Amino acid sequence: MTSLRTLGSSGLTVFPLALGGNVFGWTADETRTFAVLDAYTAAGGNFVDTADSYSSWAPGNEGGESETLIGKWLAARGNRSDVVIATKVGAHPHHKGLSATTIKAAAEESLTRLGTDHIDLYYTHFDDPSVPVEEIITALDQLVKDGKVRAIAASNISAERLRASLDFSEREGLARYAALQPHYNLVSRHTYEGELRDTAARAGLAAVPYYALASGFLTGKYRPGATVDSARAQGASKHLESERGLKVLGALDRIAQDRGAEIATVALAWLAAQPTVAAPIASARTAEQVPALVAVADLALTDGELAELTAASA
Repeated sequence: MTSLRTLGSSGLTVFPLALGGNVFGWTADETRTFAVLDAYTAAGGNFVDTADSYSSWAPGNEGGESETLIGKWLAARGNRSDVVIATKVGAHPHHKGLSATTIKAAAEESLTRLGTDHIDLYYTHFDDPSVPVEEIITALDQLVKDGKVRAIAASNISAERLRASLDFSEREGLARYAALQPHYNLVSRHTYEGELRDTAARAGLAAVPYYALASGFLTGKYRPGATVDSARAQGASKHLESERGLKVLGALDRIAQDRGAEIATVALAWLAAQPTVAAPIASARTAEQVPALVAVADLALTDGELAELTAASA
């Protein structure tokens, strides 16, 4: 059985690959969503990541579609106690920002959509500099005290605001961030490495990186001259225009061939081996895409392979 990883100070133990729920209710309908979740949990996965705003960007959606489908799946499978559910607050069209009132109202709606009495890991989706960290942490702490949230975390936050939040929690004895969700992958290292990662490391926070596969670029399906039918193709294909992107693809190709592994698996394995990282996040639109993601749990890259990828992505 795959070893689960401890998520910082949260007390939660998670599979080393979090399943992203951003596609649920967008490019994956209910049938596909259920199939993806079934495939992931059948492979030993137990960590599902979503947000109250998913997928408000899709025509006809208003946000909350992903949570609703996950909630329906949890009810249909009767497995709530087996799955660690992470969701986020702050970007829903009707609940923007991180005022105490917004956090409280948004959490209640997320609980209703998910059909559960508690959220395992609750992130601030985007920091809201207009709200003092004291107000944000106090509101999140109340959710923990009320038993509606087990652990709290932050995403898209500066090192300075993260430190201020942690300091306030320590000083007042309130709930403290246990995890951090940064934008981080082989072609976007500057978005986490440096001051933010150093702050997370010193505080013992677990990193759960999003865009782990760079919108699909690190699956290897984007090549010069190739056309990919994907809602994320424009963002992913831009990496082909950089020398770094082509170098990373070359290194991934060599290692994947040597190890008999999928390119996506190798890219995730590099990320999973980085300091502070507990579980990269990757999403699947179909059940057929799941095996390459969960295979990261069983692929340990050698020091030489890690060094080759690190050099290619510099």
